[in-house]
Amino acid sequence: MTRPLPRRLLSLALASALSLPAWAQVALTPFTVSDIRIDGLQRIGAGTVFTYLPVERGDTLDQGKAAEALRALYKTGFFEDVRLDRQGGILVITVVERPAINKLTLSGNKDLKTEDLLKGLKEIGLAEGETYNPLNLDRVTQELTRQYNNRGKYNVQISPSVERLDRNRVNLTISVKEGKAAKIRHINLVGNNTYAEEDITKSWESHTSNWLSWYKRDDQYSREKLSGDIEKLNSWYLDRGHVDFNLESTQVAISGDKKDMFLTAGITEGQVYSFADIGVSGETILPKAEIETIVAFIKPGNVFSRSLLELATNAITARLANIGYAFARVNPVPNIDRDKRTVSVDFQVQPGPRVNVRRIVFKGNTRTADPVLRREMRQFEGSWYSQAAIDRGKVRLDRLGYFEEVSVDSEPVPGTDDQVDVVYTVKETTSGSIAAGVGYSQLSGLNLSLQLSENNFLGTGNRVSTAITRSDYQKRYDFSFVNPYFTDEGLSLGYNLWWREFDYSSFNVAQYSTNSGAFQVFLGVPLSESDSISVMMGLDTNEILALAGSTPPPLVDYVDAIGQRTFHSWRAQVSWGRDTRNNYFTPVVGGTQSISAEIALPGSTVEYFKLQYDIAKYWPLNPALVVKTGLNLGYGDSYGKKFTRNICFTAPTLTDTNNDGIGDTYVPGPAGTDPCLPTSSDYKKTVTATGLPFFENFYAGGIASNGKVRGFIDNTLGPAYTSSFGYRQPLGGSMLLAGSVEAIFPKLFDSPSARVSAFLDFGNVYDGYNNFNASELRASAGIALLWRSPMGPLSISYALPIRKKDGDQIERLQFNFGGQL
Repeated sequence: MTRPLPRRLLSLALASALSLPAWAQVALTPFTVSDIRIDGLQRIGAGTVFTYLPVERGDTLDQGKAAEALRALYKTGFFEDVRLDRQGGILVITVVERPAINKLTLSGNKDLKTEDLLKGLKEIGLAEGETYNPLNLDRVTQELTRQYNNRGKYNVQISPSVERLDRNRVNLTISVKEGKAAKIRHINLVGNNTYAEEDITKSWESHTSNWLSWYKRDDQYSREKLSGDIEKLNSWYLDRGHVDFNLESTQVAISGDKKDMFLTAGITEGQVYSFADIGVSGETILPKAEIETIVAFIKPGNVFSRSLLELATNAITARLANIGYAFARVNPVPNIDRDKRTVSVDFQVQPGPRVNVRRIVFKGNTRTADPVLRREMRQFEGSWYSQAAIDRGKVRLDRLGYFEEVSVDSEPVPGTDDQVDVVYTVKETTSGSIAAGVGYSQLSGLNLSLQLSENNFLGTGNRVSTAITRSDYQKRYDFSFVNPYFTDEGLSLGYNLWWREFDYSSFNVAQYSTNSGAFQVFLGVPLSESDSISVMMGLDTNEILALAGSTPPPLVDYVDAIGQRTFHSWRAQVSWGRDTRNNYFTPVVGGTQSISAEIALPGSTVEYFKLQYDIAKYWPLNPALVVKTGLNLGYGDSYGKKFTRNICFTAPTLTDTNNDGIGDTYVPGPAGTDPCLPTSSDYKKTVTATGLPFFENFYAGGIASNGKVRGFIDNTLGPAYTSSFGYRQPLGGSMLLAGSVEAIFPKLFDSPSARVSAFLDFGNVYDGYNNFNASELRASAGIALLWRSPMGPLSISYALPIRKKDGDQIERLQFNFGGQL
């Protein structure tokens, strides 16, 4: 169908056609141009017009030259009207300028972003400050209509308007009424005799309405989505051996009201083919036998699959790319035997030139220094190209936690075919926080704080944290520093220094307080790309403040048995860790694993040890579903001498004679000199201190502890002391067992800063391994949201306990800053 020319274009053509005869009547004979005058210019300089004008002083102007001049000036797009006149030997050009665009406004566009539209409009000359051309406005209207139609919105209305202003200016307004997208009411496959339609279309982006369509919008018709689904249809059959599959027809029908779409595809399945001989040819670079080993997973007799061919092709390409052949090509050439219904494949290898990396370039790191990124690289400048090393560098940058996105490209060096520049483009994100003022935590309540926490201090990659916190339950002063690259080889060095006055009863733990301080130094040594060991040495002091009548008797007895309330420790810790995650905050593959052994060295007030093992693994089942499994184990005990004392206690007339807050030692003496009441043994007892100190116990329950079991109040699971009034005080335990299975949905939100999961948690703590009982494990199930907010990672969960016992403290909605899903 031939479209009629727009009126404006017809007018311009008619005006041009009529002007030439008028000129011919006025100037029947050519003349020599002695001068040129331009009338009517307002914004455009005369020099600009002369640049385009094909006539100069001294030229002879005839009818052909005049027509050429008119066409050249109209072609600039600057003028609505152009006239040529003669005054003696002077050529007089009279122009009417097109107006300038003063303001361009878009309204009503939701599917198409304004910034993207303005960028596209600028490319065709519609932008503020540019010359207004009505033809461009018509083009925009048609293009916007086409784009919305491709999104299934056939009722879209594009209404441009032009407001004339003084000084030859205009305001342009493009109003969009998008309307609702047409819904897919029916999808019909004709000719699918072997497979069910629901199986074929399960992975399609186009679906009829379902219970999730309100969110996923998969029932809204889109031409782009349908094109992708047709390709998936083709792949479905080719991956199942249907070499002769053919898409006979596709039909898209729309209802009269443009609200409903009906999709029909006619197909011919064809017969199922199998692989026959698999060969390799061409310049393989590596020994041919090695390349054949790479494709050995394709066995003769297996059902033909195009995805297997692609997998083999990519495997050969990747292998060659790792030794410098960045532009290697592998072409699988099939030989089809339709009588035997087999396909022989010859992988033809074209390695291309071996490529050297000239430079590694970083873009987007406005805050992070280049050396911080460069030290994570495994590809080096001046060495042979290695795709594995380049990809490894991307993973290491992702795992730093400094960037929201990291991408990498290889750009050929102009003028050469054997050099490339590797360009890493990063998008920086919050790597720490600075906070001062009033805060609130679900667990700890109201607090006043001044805190600086920065994992990328001044862009150096060093981690610095300092905090001053005051609240009803704590006074806390902390400073820590870590240099992850103290040496170029990756040896890390760090320090911790802190003082804390802490009331544990505010953390759902037994009622006692501590005044503690420590200084620690630790070193980290990398063993491989993913493994490292660390060693910590430190000195700490911990004063236990028991509250008479409030602190549980087992804790008071422990302090009494030691005979002093201040504990000093020389502490050492050795740990091994492995991190294979692809991302620091939102991983979808890989995992973490760590083993640590901590010991209070001989000479400490109490000699004890703690062992911990943590593992988390991410299993990507498909792009929309990742399963995470995790397990946390912990155990601790004393290894030094046992403490035993005979003490007097709770005697009505007995006082704390030395005012040290602990029971006075009972030493039997001559009659009448006994410090306890001589008439009763109720005020005399023997107390002992064995096992892991109670202030080092593990805790379970809630969202923040090591033994994370969401749905239960933090730290409340496991052994507890219940007073005669029924008040329960958790004591923790020397053995921890906790784990989780979590289904993560990384594609549920478009933003990489948020993700949702469904989880099953289980766990508890026990007073020693002898008291372990699987029937005491608690479990919960629920959903969780992780949001990488500007203040830091925020985890919110809603859980229902599915295995609980009387007395358990339930809390379904919980939140916490920090952590991962």
